[in-house]
Amino acid sequence: ISPGLIGRMAEKSVEENLNWAAEESGALAVTSEIFSRGWFSSEGQHRIEISDDKLQAALGSMAQTGDIGPLPVLIIDTHLDHGLVAVSSLAREKGSLAPGLGSAVSTLSVELPDGETVELPGSIYSKIGLSGELQSNYVLPAGSFAEDGGTLSWGESDIDFSTNPNNGKVTAAGRIGSLNVEDGDEMVEISGLTFSTNQVPTQYGFYTGDVEVELGGMSVTNGGMKAGGIKSMKLDANSAVKSGLLSGRTQLTLDSEAIPQFGEVSVVADISLSGADAEAIGSLQQAMESMQVQGASPDPQQMMALLGDDLKQLLATGMELRFDQLDVTLPMGTVETRLDFKVKEDNPTSFEWTSFLLATEASADISIPGGLVDMATPMNPQLGAAVGMGFLQKNGDVYELKAQYAKGLLTVNGTPMPIPLGMFQ
Repeated sequence: ISPGLIGRMAEKSVEENLNWAAEESGALAVTSEIFSRGWFSSEGQHRIEISDDKLQAALGSMAQTGDIGPLPVLIIDTHLDHGLVAVSSLAREKGSLAPGLGSAVSTLSVELPDGETVELPGSIYSKIGLSGELQSNYVLPAGSFAEDGGTLSWGESDIDFSTNPNNGKVTAAGRIGSLNVEDGDEMVEISGLTFSTNQVPTQYGFYTGDVEVELGGMSVTNGGMKAGGIKSMKLDANSAVKSGLLSGRTQLTLDSEAIPQFGEVSVVADISLSGADAEAIGSLQQAMESMQVQGASPDPQQMMALLGDDLKQLLATGMELRFDQLDVTLPMGTVETRLDFKVKEDNPTSFEWTSFLLATEASADISIPGGLVDMATPMNPQLGAAVGMGFLQKNGDVYELKAQYAKGLLTVNGTPMPIPLGMFQ
């Protein structure tokens, strides 16, 4: 009798995973339309739509009229083979005898506002573990689609992901194949993308973990001429919370295609954060999301009224933000930037801006190619003033700015410049 009993548990697990994903997004609603239960297998259909939440408000604010009307609905049709050993799954592709609550295959379609349904390519093969975790594999064969003179074609994609409502952990990894969009004289080509992520929720309302993304390349063509794009891009980021403090590091490398009448550009960045108060960051994030839902952009005074207490809590706890490398290479040379911003721990209950400034240490080391300064000065007279006042000093082929700040004293290229702390009281 196990297939029928286990089937009820498997169906419940499917519902829990879908509803958990919707709750985590904060902007989706899941409705179970059909569930035809059999003894060894079941058929189900779920509708996923954008609820009247922050995403709906954001989409409305992007529309010129402020009203985007009805939105398409995602339909998921699922065939579920259940039992501790899902024997019936062997009759289809990627069936398995591995122990668990069930094995499923799902297909996707979109219901348009006019009632028309468009099937989406690809299938999702899932396994439901004994503890309710859902392991899925999305397989998309290569294909193409043409309509109204435009053509969309894509390569094979294969993505593995797993969710577990019990602990909130999310993992995903895979490769998204090439994508070509052609509409008349305009064309966008993406070579492909690989990624992996491992995310766990925190008690502060945000996730931490690891993310790796690598883009093979992207190009934009207009009228037969390349209008720019990306040769390659790689992102590696990680974050963690320990003893209530958030730390993280982000590394980025990006090489662009040649920009017409300018040339190629590349960016290399290595940015790290340590010792930041996780509770304050979570509160800041929630406050900023609330402002996005409201739509209108508040003025600086309103923002400080909404974010001021959490910002003070973040700064008073102490932290360090470092730009160990931020290099932007242009045809005329490389702009090199090194920054370090460190705040010592203070008493958040009696926070004062003057105390904060006295407890802050910072340094900056910036190098700008002379050719770039010479080219930009006629367009930006302030840059010439910076050179004249000694903020930028020429050293061979580059202009340099070396600055240190501590205890209210700013030193720029060896020249001390006291900061009037009284104006911050």
